[in-house]
Amino acid sequence: MTTTNTHVTGTARLNLAKAAPKVFRALVGFDTAAREGLDPALVELIQIRASHLNHCAYCLHMHTNDARKAGESEDRLHMVPVWREARHFFTEKEQAALALTEAVTLVADGGVPDTVYAQAATVFDEQELAHVLSLILTINTWNRVALATAKVAGTDERG
Repeated sequence: MTTTNTHVTGTARLNLAKAAPKVFRALVGFDTAAREGLDPALVELIQIRASHLNHCAYCLHMHTNDARKAGESEDRLHMVPVWREARHFFTEKEQAALALTEAVTLVADGGVPDTVYAQAATVFDEQELAHVLSLILTINTWNRVALATAKVAGTDERG
């Protein structure tokens, strides 16, 4: 039996959770471990920024809704894509995390600059930085899963 998602164009795509449950559970476990000890607002900002950069509407919709439910302001949500021009909306830690998120997400465009890494290492202790980096890796993986399997924005499938 084939497990599929139907893309808006009608093209059937794989449902990773059903087709490879062990792999899917491992991704969920990695994501859960990455978030541990991080401020929930920071978690959502990282996930939102990576989802913007990866053009992942499914994850962007999910994480902006999660951020709102957690009390995030509309002003800050609207400023995430232009955070450099609206730094006063974000803490120093959030700015460092957003810069690192951009560098890691767009790693093929020039790697992770020493200045970006050093700024993050200045505001996060080693354990926090490891978790921030891990979270960036997980959201980039989730974005790729959602895009490759044609998840449709507004159809949050979490149970």
